Amino acid sequence: MSIYDINVTLEDGSEYSLEKYKGKALLIVNTATKCGLAPQFEELEQLYTSYRDMGLEVLGFPSNQFKQEMSSALDAAEACRLTYGVTFPMHEIIKVNGKEEHPLYDYLKTHSKGFLGNNIKWNFTKFLVNREGEVVARFGPTDKPKSIESDIKKVLNLQ
Repeated sequence: MSIYDINVTLEDGSEYSLEKYKGKALLIVNTATKCGLAPQFEELEQLYTSYRDMGLEVLGFPSNQFKQEMSSALDAAEACRLTYGVTFPMHEIIKVNGKEEHPLYDYLKTHSKGFLGNNIKWNFTKFLVNREGEVVARFGPTDKPKSIESDIKKVLNLQ
């Protein structure tokens, strides 16, 4: 199984396969609009607009497992757009841990190791996937998106 075998659902309910992004680098983030780390949306958007033409996709996956997300994916995505100017794809509200975790997060956690175990500890955990679909890095919630820009440049072959 590869990351490209996983289906995800956008905030409007439309489903697609991650195969759509084959050949692109992915920055996958579990988000929450009511989290104190929500200002990271601005830096995520800056990275997206700076590097999307070079092959980077930023994918936001709202999660309410830490009780800091709105009640619907549409409301969460609208808040991201209005408050932080987000234009990258936002998805349905998912679980990132436990028996009902989304298959994407099962895959991401299985293919990268986190500090103190595999579980997602908080909102804004970031996974960097290279153009071949391999998880190459996992960044913690407090790692600011701009601080991982050099890692993004490496997977885009810009360094």
